[in-house]
Amino acid sequence: MHDDFVTKLFLLTPAAGKRLIAKAFVHIPEIREAIKHRTVVVIAGTTNGYVARELLDLTFNGHENFSAKGFYRGITLPPGYKPGGQKPDFPGDVVIEKGYYKPGKTIFDVADELGTGDIIVKGANAVDLAGRKAGILIGHPKGGTIQAAMAAVIGRRAVLYIPVGLEKRVHGDIDELASVMNSPDAEGPRLMPVSGNIVTELDAIRIISGATARLVAAGGICGAEGSCYIAVSGTREQVSRAADMIETVKYEPSFSM
Repeated sequence: MHDDFVTKLFLLTPAAGKRLIAKAFVHIPEIREAIKHRTVVVIAGTTNGYVARELLDLTFNGHENFSAKGFYRGITLPPGYKPGGQKPDFPGDVVIEKGYYKPGKTIFDVADELGTGDIIVKGANAVDLAGRKAGILIGHPKGGTIQAAMAAVIGRRAVLYIPVGLEKRVHGDIDELASVMNSPDAEGPRLMPVSGNIVTELDAIRIISGATARLVAAGGICGAEGSCYIAVSGTREQVSRAADMIETVKYEPSFSM
């Protein structure tokens, strides 16, 4: 092994992972180009709230009119959880047109106008790391936001990015899991398999630093539940870049209602 090649282990909580994934988005040339010259839509979701804040920093009018509170439609909460206070108003999805944030718009307002080179960012509820495929839970009888997004992606060549944390990894083929969830004799949400540009914490580290990242262990207690041990390998410079970025996100607090 080359003397300059090193491996270092890092621990990322789910919240830190969301922030890391978001920071990777500003390093993607295709997205930076679309922010300036095309339309970028970040569909509401808790992970996408982190992405939205990073991308809004690249706009002309910033994010003074944006709050991640209430930036979601469906969410998963633990059994017996009772949110305190009133749910914040839904701010709409984040729609950025040629460098300007358009507050209050949703994917449904702009989907029919999206075309080649436009970007849609949509979170997921499951990810098959080996198969590079995501799954989205569906509660809406007409398929919800992902159906509007896919009409633009498949029909008019908009580009789909899927930020999804390693906490949502599943074992097995997403299509097979969907066949179980979508069966006429099943109950609960359905599952829609989706292909696109998947960005996990492992991808984020590669995008930001050029290093290779591997999931090597997971779990913890006292707030580290769902955390991941990630081995980062590369040149000393690459691993150092990854370490510097992870240092900026590792104390990210958990999402609170």
